[in-house]
Amino acid sequence: MSLSGKTMFISGASRGIGLAIAKRVAADGANVALIAKTAEPHPKLPGTIYTAAEEIEQAGGNALPIVGDIRDADAVAAAVQKTVEQFGGIDICVNNASAINLGSILEVPIKRFDLMNDIQVRGTYAVSQACIPHMIGRENPHILTLSPPIRLESKWLKPTAYMMAKYGMSLCALAIAQEMREHGIASNTLWPRTTVATAAVQNLLGGDEAMRRSRKPEVYADAAYVILNKPSREFTGRSLLCEDVLVDNGVTDLSVYDCVPGSELGVDLWVDTPNPPGYTGP
Repeated sequence: MSLSGKTMFISGASRGIGLAIAKRVAADGANVALIAKTAEPHPKLPGTIYTAAEEIEQAGGNALPIVGDIRDADAVAAAVQKTVEQFGGIDICVNNASAINLGSILEVPIKRFDLMNDIQVRGTYAVSQACIPHMIGRENPHILTLSPPIRLESKWLKPTAYMMAKYGMSLCALAIAQEMREHGIASNTLWPRTTVATAAVQNLLGGDEAMRRSRKPEVYADAAYVILNKPSREFTGRSLLCEDVLVDNGVTDLSVYDCVPGSELGVDLWVDTPNPPGYTGP
């Protein structure tokens, strides 16, 4: 498997999972264009789009940092055009940017509802739409959207606003898979079985204790890498879980991804267990 010479366009990769995926791809010598809003350091969030670009290049790739808001379709189109001018095309599109608010319908104001749905749903549509014309005809093109399997059991139909936004991403990705099948462009979703150690988990889901019960972002990055190397005409239209992808690819010890070895892992939304059925590793 190798993504050497490939060009990836990824949204929201200035930190966390997006940055981990970008660095994993960069390790093969790939080109990475990243669009994000964080141009200046944030008091509660690590890194900027420029520090992320430095890390990508240190990992072995070529980085093109672009400051922009994926809710702005014109900004997205300009960013994609800049990427094509610099690298000659786009092979991979990763929809990573997301906003989170776990409040109920009584707690989430319309402004926050709009923010989540604009970033998750509109952003995924806009980024994918802008990238696709430059992916047609490329060798093994992939769109990967970081969103959950669509679970319709009653316990998973909440929190309302966040659920709608994340499911919207998944529906967009799965629909693209059908529309782009004839062009050989794969479109899949990817989601972790456990919480992943990110700023969102630290700040919103329980602080240090939640981080200790999480897996490292590399669990997402390594799973994404496997998917992006799959044959695009065959491996498409799937809702995947990180740990399942890794185990199916021969990983026998998922504990290497645990932030604290031996800890009881926190299970993510829309997932029932931290490990794949039948997994017997440590």
